Amino acid sequence: MAARNPGQEFDITTGAVCVYASRVADCVRALKKVGGSHIPIASVATGFPTGQVPLKTRLEEIRLAVDDGASEIDIVINRAYALSGNWKGVYDEVRLMREACGEAHMKTILATGELGSMTNVYKASLVCMMAGADFIKTSTGKEGVNATIPVALVMVRAIREYYHKTGYKVGFKPAGGIRSAKDACLWLALMKEELGDEWLQPHLFRIGASSLLTDIERQIFHFVTGRYAAAHELPMA
Repeated sequence: MAARNPGQEFDITTGAVCVYASRVADCVRALKKVGGSHIPIASVATGFPTGQVPLKTRLEEIRLAVDDGASEIDIVINRAYALSGNWKGVYDEVRLMREACGEAHMKTILATGELGSMTNVYKASLVCMMAGADFIKTSTGKEGVNATIPVALVMVRAIREYYHKTGYKVGFKPAGGIRSAKDACLWLALMKEELGDEWLQPHLFRIGASSLLTDIERQIFHFVTGRYAAAHELPMA
């Protein structure tokens, strides 16, 4: 790591701040106060985490979040449609959600721990990409099983196949259960090996880092001081 000059700032920020749709306006105001207006606001819309509300309500929630200032929308797919093999139903709903997002970036959560099989994970990945997803995401973080390497391998290979056939690059986000910096390195290696260096950039790869952030802070503390911090020394702990 290069020595830091006095007054020098590293251009490192979180990929986005993720909040419920009802808190987007509050988030916009809070970030503005601290000079963080450049940080994207993502909203978990569409009845997160289960999506078990009428489609009309889910679409309206997306529109409200975008109107309040969200530049990214995280949607959840209809798991009942996926489990029953109604892939046209999944496609039609995701397509309508893509339209409701307007210019906002759309991440589609597959909730892979509830899809029943790797075949369903693969089909859901392709259907959501065809419907206009900018990202496909493993999980809400609320399922019993969240981001796992075997599921991720299926998803990223679906991304690779879709790119080879269409020329369109779709991003990938694992979320849920990623708690250590070592875990993050494993996910980075997966992306590099399967999709290449470009997919290591934030416009094509994100990690759900709510639990991970504390360990990253611990590792930086160790790098600087040579020892690991006690819990009371870390703000996020």
